Amino acid sequence: MRNGAPTAGDGAPAALLDVRDLRVEFRTRDGIAKAVNGVSCRVAPGQTLAVLGESGSGKSVTAQAVMGILDSPPGYVTGGEIVFQGRDLLTLRKEERRRVRGARMAMIFQDALSALNPVLSVGAQLGEMFQVHEGMSRKAARGRAVELMERVGIPAARARVGDYPHQFSGGMRQRIMIAMALALGPDLIIADEPTTALDVTVQAQVMDLLAELQRELTMGLILITHDLGVVADVADTIAVMYAGRIVETAPVHQLYRAPAHPYTRGLLDSIPRLDRKGQRLYAIKGLPPNLTAIPPGCPFNPRCPLAQDVCRSELPPLYEVGPGRSSACHFWKETLDGAR
Repeated sequence: MRNGAPTAGDGAPAALLDVRDLRVEFRTRDGIAKAVNGVSCRVAPGQTLAVLGESGSGKSVTAQAVMGILDSPPGYVTGGEIVFQGRDLLTLRKEERRRVRGARMAMIFQDALSALNPVLSVGAQLGEMFQVHEGMSRKAARGRAVELMERVGIPAARARVGDYPHQFSGGMRQRIMIAMALALGPDLIIADEPTTALDVTVQAQVMDLLAELQRELTMGLILITHDLGVVADVADTIAVMYAGRIVETAPVHQLYRAPAHPYTRGLLDSIPRLDRKGQRLYAIKGLPPNLTAIPPGCPFNPRCPLAQDVCRSELPPLYEVGPGRSSACHFWKETLDGAR
């Protein structure tokens, strides 16, 4: 582990969050959309889990279910466990769940301008958390808001604490979102596409800030993204999702070096590379499945170059393909060998 996280009795990192066979569906007029289909993952203190996949793969819905902010109706958690610090969050009353949310786990949303209240200053929004959760006076809460803004690198924080969200750049608004997530000292942060719509320089700054704060506070971090380039230097483990399932998990460097699922391999091949200058970018053929009508067998089979009859009839389990590695592919050995 990068950050010296505590370990369980078997030598594995002790779980801060342990999601087990999570299932979420949306009940719509067009049918039941099975958005999350048996997701299991774990995060230890100080560890970063990156969750990758195309839009519609179930990444954000999984995060919302963990946070307890799923819109219901139409979304419903229909199975599984979300064990956080030894307690299954799905068994808690709403008031207990609310106390966990924000104080013990927090979320950074992808669109800071939409997530922040446009008619309140950033200082008021940051300070409100201390007033509500810790009973601070408005003056004391404003002082803590300034400290948080300084901590996440916002210049002239004391002068800008009264400014409104639209008066900040996209990168600065994202830093304010990070400050809000850090306000109450959570043990776990879920960052949902935290660098969306930011230029590459600001992306790097935001990711460096998250990594620095994580090392300082030994937080667990779940980083949700569709950009493999963003996570290469910050993640410990990667989980790749497709059609509501995790189809591959691996330590970050092993996955980049030798993917064990054709979908992961397709994602990696679609990244621009300096050694392929002038060549056409690879694109995975077809589109992700309609979640109200997921195809039988492996959900990826209509787009997979290795698909055979067994792929169209039998759903592959998560095979253990190495230490800390798994792949939901009947032909993982062929995929792994082809990547070496």
